[in-house]
Amino acid sequence: MKVNLIAGLLTLWFSVTGWAQHITSDKSSFAVTEAAIYVDNSEPELVKTAATLLQQDIQRVTGKEIPIVTDVNQVRKNVIAIGTIQQSSFLKQLASQNKISTKAINGKWEASLTQMIRNPAQGIAQALIVVGNDRRGAAYGVFELSKQFGVSPWYWWADVPVVKRDEIYIKSDVRVTDAPNVKYRGLFINDEAPALSGWTKEKFGGFNHKFYEKFFELILRLKGNYIWPAMWGNAFYADDSLNIKVADTYGVVIGTSHHEPLMRAHDEWRRTGGGQWNYETNKEKLQQFWRDGIKRATNEKIVSVGMRGDGDAPMSRETATALLERIVADQRKIISDATGKPAAETPQLWALYKEVQDYYDKGMRVPDDVTLLLSDDNWGNLRKLPRLDEKPRKGGYGIYYHFDYVGGPRNYKWLNTNPLPRIWEQMHLAWEYKVRDIWIVNVGDIKPMEFPISFFLDYAWNPEKIDADELMAYTENWATDQFGKQYAKDIAFLLAKYGKYNARRKPELLDANTYSLPTGEWKTVVDEWTALLKKAEEINNVLPAAYKDAYFQLVLHPIKACANLNAMYYNVALNKDAYQHKSKETNQYADKVKELYASDSLITLQYHQLNNGKWNHLMSQTHIGYTYWQQPDRQKMPAVRYISPDSVVAGNSTPVQVAKRGISIDADQYAKTVNTNGVTWKVLPDHGRTGSALTPFPVTAGGQKPGGNSPHVQYDVVMDRAGEVTINAYFSPTLNLFRDENGLQYALSVDDEMPQIISLNREDKTSDKGIWNKWVSENIIIKATTHKIAKPGKHTIKFWMVNPGVVLQKLVVDFGDLEQSYLGPEVP
Repeated sequence: MKVNLIAGLLTLWFSVTGWAQHITSDKSSFAVTEAAIYVDNSEPELVKTAATLLQQDIQRVTGKEIPIVTDVNQVRKNVIAIGTIQQSSFLKQLASQNKISTKAINGKWEASLTQMIRNPAQGIAQALIVVGNDRRGAAYGVFELSKQFGVSPWYWWADVPVVKRDEIYIKSDVRVTDAPNVKYRGLFINDEAPALSGWTKEKFGGFNHKFYEKFFELILRLKGNYIWPAMWGNAFYADDSLNIKVADTYGVVIGTSHHEPLMRAHDEWRRTGGGQWNYETNKEKLQQFWRDGIKRATNEKIVSVGMRGDGDAPMSRETATALLERIVADQRKIISDATGKPAAETPQLWALYKEVQDYYDKGMRVPDDVTLLLSDDNWGNLRKLPRLDEKPRKGGYGIYYHFDYVGGPRNYKWLNTNPLPRIWEQMHLAWEYKVRDIWIVNVGDIKPMEFPISFFLDYAWNPEKIDADELMAYTENWATDQFGKQYAKDIAFLLAKYGKYNARRKPELLDANTYSLPTGEWKTVVDEWTALLKKAEEINNVLPAAYKDAYFQLVLHPIKACANLNAMYYNVALNKDAYQHKSKETNQYADKVKELYASDSLITLQYHQLNNGKWNHLMSQTHIGYTYWQQPDRQKMPAVRYISPDSVVAGNSTPVQVAKRGISIDADQYAKTVNTNGVTWKVLPDHGRTGSALTPFPVTAGGQKPGGNSPHVQYDVVMDRAGEVTINAYFSPTLNLFRDENGLQYALSVDDEMPQIISLNREDKTSDKGIWNKWVSENIIIKATTHKIAKPGKHTIKFWMVNPGVVLQKLVVDFGDLEQSYLGPEVP
């Protein structure tokens, strides 16, 4: 039986671009396997490559190989015509005959038009036109088709099966135009040892062109266009001369990381024995090193300028702004000399990473055509945004973001800890503050960041199309793309929850003391993970066999591994407590820790044995046994204690849990919102460690003076006593985005008292020590205010807007007897 692409395999993305309505079961419509693919010989290699991949995708779906022709006269019935406005003779002919209009995409970066044409030429009944304003525009149009036909971008990288069909029909009225909103959308392979490095060495012989072919195809299918290559002991241009050729074939823009100027990998400096990485003492050798790099990089690129210390270290304290500005000026002369054109015609970026941002804040400037690449704090919190009243830059602004990091307060490299609501909230800020030229994210080993990678690049394509309220729908549609519609809602729940739970504290930071044992918090956390794992395993048991490898990689493995890890540390806590009380359960808990520690390795082994060992090494990252920020060479089981039967005190067991007092209110449990002065209050669903969050919108709103009828939210509470009360406000760890001396502020009051204005992050230094360390480790900022309650009964807590960008997660009222816990008391 011939079937169309079922509705269940359509994503939210297709719906918003108008694609869903054009797939049909009408046999009189355009039959894909009865067509030939036409691509002009004069087209760029990327367009030809995209045509070949489309041919392969159609064969994956239908089992039928349709021909590729370079002369449209060879077409006998129907054609899928792929090309660019500039190069395709057939498409130019159609445009000149007014059979197609490319006005909607002319001059638009990476824009594409997909349209059905009847009788476009003699002997051709129908033509499905896929035309791009440029080579990537044409390719994106092609890969949109492949996605429509049921080929997930992750078909190879996560073993997502392709649903087989006899035929695919497309309606004759299809006309879709599309183009990205963020210009450069990229991924940074980093921190790639031991996992990805071990895998690439075994499967490809290293980070060579065979590896990059696979990676570049993935990037394009996800509608990205830009990468920073692997750089831990690797050198993209030097290690394999075919790497640059593959980059051009796939049309991927190459950059180098924030501390690797002028297209030279840092490891090349070590290899050349160039001496000191010091511009004042070794200027000539550095200039020659950079000159050679620019001459070699003849492909499409973005050139990093500026300079950090050797090996991504800070520059010395004595570094002067004048010296850094001179370095950039000299680098731009090298660029101009090597390319034979003004430096401004070669895209460049200056990364305001770590201490480099301090240089900018103190007055250092670079030419206007250089993109200022702003950064997060390595933990997903943006450090700086341009002010709305700043003069626009020709080079614009970008963001360097992190899903993975090596550094303080601790490495986090093992599994995904990046929930979509937080990514959305921070990148929405970037978009609204006109940071729109480069978005690049450190993805570590690529796997297991599949889900947040998809979201990051989809959101970069069009931030206007995915709102905070639509993140669960996005997640469900992503799950549908990978696993079909039947279990998509349940799988979306699993994806969202494990990201949320993992973000409470990175797995590498977990230990027996993370959660409170006496309050029952530890048990609650483990119970949540256990319930999540049970649901994940139930779905695994009913999924068709073809989906099981993909499901294990994308859903079951991270849940299974993290449920096991949390249970292990919980039992360490139980063992410690039982030992102190000489309880009979002491040894039982110790044995359980050993069992769970062993299970961790077995879960990793299960991953490595998938699909005949296809993904061997990729879960090799150590994650147990940290003693400081750097990962241990080997994992080490947490210490446990045993007691002899003679030491047991009769009747002793784990103590009864203490009552958790106080009042806990989730941010979205308000009684009333007051929306004035153009400000409204927006719930960010599932954002935060426990519930949902609340923030003032738009995020570009001006500051407000709290009081009276200014924007605020009211929470009604019943207090059982009078006296002094502390209200702890829990916030997402947003940083001092505009470097104001007061930081971002909010205000709080009870009943009719004067609002107390509090700074959320005035202390922000984004260093590896002090308060910032606590904020990011706990993924929360907690601020306290003290209030006088005159009498018991109903009272109203008022949360006032002062600055935008402040994200409230919950309020906790404490009369002084609140038992301390990591997440705070549960909301009733």
